[in-house]
Amino acid sequence: MRERSLAEPARARWSIVALLAVALFINYVDRGAVPSAAHLLQADLHLAPHHLGLLFSAFFWTYALLQIPIGWAAERLGAARVLGAGLALWACATLLTGASHSFGELLGLRLLLGVGESVGFPSVSKLLASVVPIASLGRANGLVSFGYLFGPAVGAYGGGALMVHIGWRGMFYVLGALSLLWLIPWSFVRLAPAAQRTVNGPGWGALLRQRALWGTTLGHFASNYTFYFMLTWLPYYLVKVRGLSTAAMAGVVGSAYLVNAASAFLAGWFADRAVRAGHGTFAYKSMMLIALIGAVACMLCIGLGSAPLALGAIFVFQVLLGMSSPGTFAISQILAGPGATARWIGVQNALANVSGIIAPAVAGYLADANGGFAAAFVIAAGVSALGVFGWLGLVPLVEPLDWSARTARGSGPAGP
Repeated sequence: MRERSLAEPARARWSIVALLAVALFINYVDRGAVPSAAHLLQADLHLAPHHLGLLFSAFFWTYALLQIPIGWAAERLGAARVLGAGLALWACATLLTGASHSFGELLGLRLLLGVGESVGFPSVSKLLASVVPIASLGRANGLVSFGYLFGPAVGAYGGGALMVHIGWRGMFYVLGALSLLWLIPWSFVRLAPAAQRTVNGPGWGALLRQRALWGTTLGHFASNYTFYFMLTWLPYYLVKVRGLSTAAMAGVVGSAYLVNAASAFLAGWFADRAVRAGHGTFAYKSMMLIALIGAVACMLCIGLGSAPLALGAIFVFQVLLGMSSPGTFAISQILAGPGATARWIGVQNALANVSGIIAPAVAGYLADANGGFAAAFVIAAGVSALGVFGWLGLVPLVEPLDWSARTARGSGPAGP
């Protein structure tokens, strides 16, 4: 097993992991603010469902497009620096959303939010792969997953409470201002230059020839489709289709995301125990398989079932999604290693997040055409089934790849 000479002392390592988890927590609170306020935005700004679908998906136009160049930048310019700059940008975009008065202004700020938030996963994955040993990556990714999955829960609870008391505009002002506070502790983090920047790593040719890269990408795309469909449309669906009040919707959505976050944290702990026992591949792949097959059933129950069945399926789906979350990035970090993780995650996240462009827009147009969400849930179930082939058919053993041998076969090292 490859030795990770860049690993930080335990106390410093877990302090860094905690700050990274908070960064992605903020990332998901801010990106989920517009979906949480969708029904109020629709009423105040006279938006149709397809307008909301475009707003939900617009974030991903810039977010997905920039993943690959951001992965390169994180390896070459310093992941900590790139992460801090991106957070400042997305926090400002969130704050300014409160001053929007038209669909065009909202659209522009959603695009800007995507630019800022594109730094999140490539930078975080680069830092985790550099400072955390392989045997602890499950827990580290579990904690980070808890952060970004806990974000929608707090966004639903807190955002709902803020909207009730100070309106949707006030909610965006508060969230944007609070997000900027993260930069204060991050400014005190000190990392060795090698833990941020890649000096020698595999070239793009060696990276793109990896079948495992395309397996993790397909599996991630399938998981993301259902995740983003639910993240963007679940609040609206509960209010408009199931008849919940804003406060009741916030309670259901917030509780569901809490379950999701707790499941992710426990899954990361379980994965590390399995890795130490020599069963890492079996544990990671089993969690991905169970999550995707279960997601198929949950989507059908939510879209076609009775209200009690749909409500139960929402919570089961969150358990399954949380189970798969640590592996989505830990598998890639283990395979790629510190020298290629940011670019690997950049490619994987870029293509996987095309689902964020497609799913919200498709659901919005189907809701316009059919007056409901049943067809959108059936499509989400079909996409989930595709992910099984990615994780099980294309991803080999979950262990570090030997990049020196692959580079020697013809790609050369990555450029400076």
